[in-house]
Amino acid sequence: MADVPPPPPESETPGRSSLSPVLAALLDDLHALSGAIYLLSPTEPVLEMAVMAGLPRVFASPWERLGLGSSVPVADALRERRLVWVSGEVEMAHHYPRIATVLPYPFSMAALPLATEDTAYGALFVTWPGTHSPQLSDHERHRLTTACERLVERLARAATEHRPVGPEPDLLPPPPETDPDAPSGAAAALRAVARLPYGLCGLDLHGRITFANRAAGELLGIPVADLRGALLWTAAPWLNDPGYEDRYRAALLTREVTTFVALRPPGTWLSFRLYPGEDGLSLRIAPSRAVAREDPPGRAGTVDPSRQVGGRRLVTIGHVLNLAGALTEAVGVEDVVQLVADEIAPAVGSQGLMMLGSHGGRLHILGHRGFPDDEAVERWNGTPLTAPIPSAHVLATGVPAFFESPEQLERLYPLRTTPTSDGMAAWACLPLIASGRPVGTWVLAYAQPHAFPADERAVLTSLSGLIAQALERALLYDAKHRLAHGLQQALLPPSLPALPGLETAARYLPATQGMEIGGDFYDVVRTHDRAVAAIGDVQGHNVTAAGLMGQIRTAVRAYTTVGQGPGEVMRSTNRLLIDLRADLFASCVYLSVDRERGRMVLARAGHPPPLLRRPDGQVRVLDLAGGPLLGIQEAAVYPTVEVAFPRGSVLVLYTDGLIEKPGTDLDEALAELAERLAGDPGEPLDALADRLLGRGAADGERPDDVALLLLRAV
Repeated sequence: MADVPPPPPESETPGRSSLSPVLAALLDDLHALSGAIYLLSPTEPVLEMAVMAGLPRVFASPWERLGLGSSVPVADALRERRLVWVSGEVEMAHHYPRIATVLPYPFSMAALPLATEDTAYGALFVTWPGTHSPQLSDHERHRLTTACERLVERLARAATEHRPVGPEPDLLPPPPETDPDAPSGAAAALRAVARLPYGLCGLDLHGRITFANRAAGELLGIPVADLRGALLWTAAPWLNDPGYEDRYRAALLTREVTTFVALRPPGTWLSFRLYPGEDGLSLRIAPSRAVAREDPPGRAGTVDPSRQVGGRRLVTIGHVLNLAGALTEAVGVEDVVQLVADEIAPAVGSQGLMMLGSHGGRLHILGHRGFPDDEAVERWNGTPLTAPIPSAHVLATGVPAFFESPEQLERLYPLRTTPTSDGMAAWACLPLIASGRPVGTWVLAYAQPHAFPADERAVLTSLSGLIAQALERALLYDAKHRLAHGLQQALLPPSLPALPGLETAARYLPATQGMEIGGDFYDVVRTHDRAVAAIGDVQGHNVTAAGLMGQIRTAVRAYTTVGQGPGEVMRSTNRLLIDLRADLFASCVYLSVDRERGRMVLARAGHPPPLLRRPDGQVRVLDLAGGPLLGIQEAAVYPTVEVAFPRGSVLVLYTDGLIEKPGTDLDEALAELAERLAGDPGEPLDALADRLLGRGAADGERPDDVALLLLRAV
């Protein structure tokens, strides 16, 4: 007898790794409402939903595909390798306002990473109704952790065995039995319900009607036969409204009874009460006793075009709210492109996205995603606006264009010789108009021929307004950023001069808040008999501070060139700053080095004290006597101090952005900097500069800019 192969481990499908059983068992054990598993894309830093359980995927549709850097619990959990717990709607609004905007309901959420120390696979989340305790119990934490370990084992095994891991059918309870020919007890119940004077409907989790009694059909004005199997808001279009959907979503997500009143055209008001359960909802419909005097959330008898396309929802109110919230966080053009690619393109079924602007009478590609041939897309960059191509025509006229097939595109634009060169088969080109003027064009491309019904065209045109406003802000931000960066680079020395007997190294990091420009400066000047160095900090980090910084740096150089000593340079610069009436002040350290004598003379104006590392490795804080900040007192005096600067010594000059951090004592911060300075005397000066800045200063949030200047006597 031939050997019988053993069954796949843990109920995995042969040839494919199955994650659904683990998720289903976890939700059942924790009595949770819903959950989902995300997998990290192998080609880009994106999390993609593999399976959802407990609720229809439409509840999480704005987050089916997430950038790893997104501010959402599952992305945070994987990025930071920790459990993220959100105990309710208040905490959700505080930490994740975009989610709270789309789902403003009382529910709790736990998100955990699916990862080892070396490999990231994805993440999962689990939700409970708002009645859950504010804290996770030890049992829940253990079960969540155990489930993640099982999922990681499956994913690791699948990777080793080269088995596919991909989207799986969502896990939803089966609809309840509604067969009238069921056992006599059920049939009797159906007859009893049929006699009730108010309407009763059964809805599955998707909103499809599984049962309706005669009174429901009479109250809705729709035959019962037409109700069964239909979506409630499709059968009764006057219920297709974001306000009514909100009540439906609230009932499912919170497991609490919700109600609303709606107007059945032309003038009948009905009361709706939703009773949620694990496998759907029960709906009670009755005439409303109170006649409302205000219009309902939407115009009766109309269908919002963003809601329904060919019997399916194209973009839900959740998508719109999530996109609006996301676009308010977009800073630059690249952020806008990425957000539209992550949030909108998947929702409308598009595989490719291109965003274009114009400058100098030519098209410029601002960003693109999803095209199989990047070179074919990039060739449109720099195309004249007069060229006979859709993007240029749309940008010039402000009228959207839709092409359902390559043949249609070729027929309308016959000069386009290679209609399928970008690898796509349908396109939607839409203008981006903000403040009444075009700021760009966005193109959605589809891998297969795609029809664009009138409702879908209306949706895309409406979304263009949101995107256009964000793009206009982003273009302005990028322009200001380039201006600020160029100004900053022009005001700081492009390089430090070579000085006999001295090595130098310098670093500048702009503030991450505001325009990323500041008033910190440094300079090194070589004269005929000495070397001069200065570092300073003008109040503020904006264009005014940067401009004043340039004037002060120029003044220091000029006073140095005419032969003034350290104290005189400080006094002259102070008088200049007062004469300028800039209403800003500055701190500064100025020093003159005499290499033949191994000495230096310093003057200080309200600046943090320099650090000196001696040749034996000991570090000294040069807390020297000095004068007030520049620009405060017209008659201020700045005393000088002479300090030994022997061969092998390292002098560290810095601005307060390096040591001043919220909640940190300045003395402790200065002591910590001194500890970092102590080290290998032979360490290259550039390496020492990077080490003194540290990872936190270089990569983290900086409320103030940072300047650092190092001198070593050789």
